[in-house]
Amino acid sequence: MLIFDAHVDTLSRLLGSGRSLAENQGHVDLAKLRQRKKGAQFFAAFVDPRCYHGKALHSTMEMLDLFWRWMEEYPGDLAFAGSGQDILEVHSSGRVASLLAIEGGEALEGSLANLRMFYRLGVRLLTLTWNHRNDLAAGQGEGPGGGGLSRFGEAVVAEMNKLGMLVDVSHLNEQGFWDVLRISDAPIIASHSNARALCDHPRNLTDQQIAALAERGGVIGVNFYPHFLVKERQATIHDVIEQIEHLVKVGGVDCVALGSDFDGISGTPLGLEHCGKVPEVAEILKERGYTGSEVEKIMGGNLLRLCQTVLD
Repeated sequence: MLIFDAHVDTLSRLLGSGRSLAENQGHVDLAKLRQRKKGAQFFAAFVDPRCYHGKALHSTMEMLDLFWRWMEEYPGDLAFAGSGQDILEVHSSGRVASLLAIEGGEALEGSLANLRMFYRLGVRLLTLTWNHRNDLAAGQGEGPGGGGLSRFGEAVVAEMNKLGMLVDVSHLNEQGFWDVLRISDAPIIASHSNARALCDHPRNLTDQQIAALAERGGVIGVNFYPHFLVKERQATIHDVIEQIEHLVKVGGVDCVALGSDFDGISGTPLGLEHCGKVPEVAEILKERGYTGSEVEKIMGGNLLRLCQTVLD
């Protein structure tokens, strides 16, 4: 079974720390990836707000360099994957199929040329915003009055469709979400978002958004951050399962994926303290009556299908 996580922030956590991927003291490291049975992983280059004014491109390039150094340093464990076919080939070799993402359109610094450059450097997914407004659109932190996609944002989505990149709507405000769904020719992803019906937080998606994204063939990666799962008590692995089951109910089993947000979150649910625990999700789903094929879709098959559709 392919276990495929749509979002971790290990690159930004380790950039400048002096620690290697083998020495990471967070949620993702080589040993834990082996414990997870390897699989596939999107590594996100997160643009820290401290870098928004003049250093966004610079810091992103440093994280891309770190990613490629990992590919050189750990060839027995990691290999770059730029397409669905690459993911299958790397997974069959017993290594982690490693994909590159950027979280925050600030990295483009207003230039489609930079988007094309990032694609040539291996980036296959762009989260258009973080929580704030940028040149592309308004993040969820701006609220419903923040506006949607800008003209540049529309041009970015169109260019991503042309290149074969995944457009990620996690962190977008709702108007921006609907703008992307309206103009994108390809199915889209919410790489690390949950259902607002179960936890009323603006980072989570409404049932209307879930259904619309699913209808277009998109995928939603369930986020493990406790504050996006429940309020006023400790979250557990069963709250992640509840999110999965709600997404299945609203959008169908083909829209559900994993988007842990590991190494970018300050806490984890009990039972999912690091990436090595993720196979437990599959075991609980089987206990709840999901078929083997349904479990395989949720754990990685749906995200693989989306990569094959868009990246290939």
